[in-house]
Amino acid sequence: MGEPQGKELEALRERRAALRGKYLRAPAERPPTQAAGVHHVAFICADVEETIGFYQDFLGFPLVELVENRDYPGSSHFFFDIGHGNLLGFFDFPGHDHPAQHETIGGLQHLALSVTEEQFRGAKARFDAAGFEYLGPDRGADDSLYIRDPNGVSVELYQERLGYFNGVALLTED
Repeated sequence: MGEPQGKELEALRERRAALRGKYLRAPAERPPTQAAGVHHVAFICADVEETIGFYQDFLGFPLVELVENRDYPGSSHFFFDIGHGNLLGFFDFPGHDHPAQHETIGGLQHLALSVTEEQFRGAKARFDAAGFEYLGPDRGADDSLYIRDPNGVSVELYQERLGYFNGVALLTED
């Protein structure tokens, strides 16, 4: 199945416009959120040490904890600091046979992490120096670099302020 075209594409665009009209509220009309923020997201990794090396040593996200998973003996649960009080977590599950990561309903399409212009340039320079493959400014998104971690997780380094998308504030400032 390919990308929608013609009448199918127009119907999808009309449906999106109807959903925006029905559900999207102006900032002053939005109720306050019922969450304090993202504490952590947790992914499954194949190799703890390889994952630590990638996120801490290559991307620059400090490892802040590494403990045994309380729900699965022998499994590790570990966290990286990804800024703004947010954590990126991983588990390994020794003995489990996990299929390779793939996009599917309910799965992760990508994890977008906000970076400054300086962090963006530094990451791109590290990727280029290491010969690390990425998709980036060549896709028409000058402010994004898309990479895959050793586990197949798609990560976007997005040169944009938190709460903004394409230069537009989506959230009100506190």
